[in-house]
Amino acid sequence: MENLYKVIDENTWERAMHCMVFRNSVESAFCVTFEVDVTDLKEYVKKNNLSFTLAMVYVVCKCANKIEEFRYRFVDGKIVLFDHIDTAFTYLNKETRLFKVVNVPMMDNIKEYCINAKKIADEQETYFTGSLGNDVFQCSPMPWVTYTHISHTNSGKKDNATPLFDWGKYYEKDGRWIMPVSVQAHHSFVDEIHIGEFVDALEKYLAEF
Repeated sequence: MENLYKVIDENTWERAMHCMVFRNSVESAFCVTFEVDVTDLKEYVKKNNLSFTLAMVYVVCKCANKIEEFRYRFVDGKIVLFDHIDTAFTYLNKETRLFKVVNVPMMDNIKEYCINAKKIADEQETYFTGSLGNDVFQCSPMPWVTYTHISHTNSGKKDNATPLFDWGKYYEKDGRWIMPVSVQAHHSFVDEIHIGEFVDALEKYLAEF
């Protein structure tokens, strides 16, 4: 069951022209990579015996939910704004070395989310449970590489406006742990200023641990 949303009146929506321009682009999404300090989060998950990966999924999706532009989608040709977005992430099966795509509802508490997400991920037997809905953020951790750039496969569906979040292997610098993070978003809804707002929210939240 999808989350609630409201349909946007394009006749009065200030972004209507920008949306139309980018919606008809050959490549309507753009991707930005930046670095964040995860030292405090790393210590927090160790202290509380939580998964760093699942904690990062929570942190990223919590911050993305704060940015309205990340919650816009195309549904049946119409532009809609979801009240909140849930999570979807890749989860490696260590025996087969293949990943599952796991869907977990967003929660208010990071500890409860991590416990629930691990339970759902461990119990899910299939790699894919079906097509992802519009009401998720897609997260794909890549903890083996400290990358400086990343790209994604393109489904060819111009109305696929689901943001994608990636992060790589953290490394030590001046006594702190630094990690690359990437966000890919649909330009019909998200501009560089909104990426900046997301980065600010993420840095602030990571400093609270």
